[in-house]
Amino acid sequence: MRALKIAATGMSAQQMRVETISNNLANMSTTGYNTRRAEFADLHYQQYARAGTITAADGTVLPTGIQLGLGVRPSAVTVELAQGALSATGGDLDVAIEGQGYLEVTLPSGQTAYTRDGALKRSSEGLVVTSDGYPVSPEIVIPPEARSISINGDGEVYAYFSEAAEGQLLGQIGLAGFTNAKGLEAMGSNLYLETEASGPANVSTPGLDGLGTLRQGYLEDSSVDPVREITELIEAQRGYELNAKVISAADQMLGATTQIR
Repeated sequence: MRALKIAATGMSAQQMRVETISNNLANMSTTGYNTRRAEFADLHYQQYARAGTITAADGTVLPTGIQLGLGVRPSAVTVELAQGALSATGGDLDVAIEGQGYLEVTLPSGQTAYTRDGALKRSSEGLVVTSDGYPVSPEIVIPPEARSISINGDGEVYAYFSEAAEGQLLGQIGLAGFTNAKGLEAMGSNLYLETEASGPANVSTPGLDGLGTLRQGYLEDSSVDPVREITELIEAQRGYELNAKVISAADQMLGATTQIR
């Protein structure tokens, strides 16, 4: 009886859906986090009678045939690229991206990663880094005697000193865009890696080439909608229960078969 295996694939699919939802809810307060959605596809079909098969000498054909599906399988866990709400923090190194784009980050291995988490910090050497200590690319060093820092929408970083009225340009923060940002590989810590699916990074000035602009003193909230996630969690739970009932019914049918004398 194939119903046991078919229902088992349904339970496995709903379990993955619940795991995806739980990850979304766990990250509802993560800066710059985008909601994930589990997607599924049906498995192969056994063709007991193909549609269009001739069934008689006069050329009569089956209009539909008999095709028995074998269950479901996960096809993707897709990122929903949506702009999260901006929260004011007042931090001079907190920057939110309004629109598309990612900040470039240099990992200890020399590899380039990308993030939308703009909660930047200053290292002991004055280097602008992420919360994990990875320097932002291109590197920007803030002098220790700087009184304040200003970052405009184009990513230009200015330092202001007590003895001068005008700010000193320290550098410019760029943004990276991708043809298929959903193809980026998530590596944790709000970081992403370039892949063949995402295409190469297109690094440019904020506000140009379809990229967003920067806003100092703000951070991007998570785009997770708790109400929607709870609704989908209930649907996934009910789907899991229905597939479990199918397994129970199939077991009873098999039990009835073994009792035939």
